[in-house]
Amino acid sequence: MQPVRNSAKAIIVRDGRLLLTVNADGDGPFYLLPGGGQRAGETLPEALQRECREEIGVDVIVGDLAYVREYIGGHHEFAAWDGDVHQIEYMFACRLPEDAEPADGHAPDTMQVGIEWVPLERLEACRIYPAALRPLLGSARADGPVYLGDVN
Repeated sequence: MQPVRNSAKAIIVRDGRLLLTVNADGDGPFYLLPGGGQRAGETLPEALQRECREEIGVDVIVGDLAYVREYIGGHHEFAAWDGDVHQIEYMFACRLPEDAEPADGHAPDTMQVGIEWVPLERLEACRIYPAALRPLLGSARADGPVYLGDVN
């Protein structure tokens, strides 16, 4: 098993739409919140700002912590190739500066093929990870715990 990895993710909602990275694998497109791994010596907000510059090409204004998700790969459908991964994702409510317009960043993840503003009411039909975000961020927003547990 690899060491536990911290990851910071941005929840950016504007005009009823959620900003997501579009990624592709053998099953087609899927969506992720922008963000990624924390480096040693970086705070979570610093990691999130760096990752957003890399993936969506803009600086973000990091707000409050919204959710914490734990992902233990061996417990989920991707265990065959992700079984040694243990990651804790810290999801922050973020916003963009008023004049900022996101675009493909200069250093996206290897599976990233673009970005998209997804209407909140469409989240239920999207292949988004973690899927536990659908009811929390969708149009029928549900109140729930901050710690989501080991979900995918």
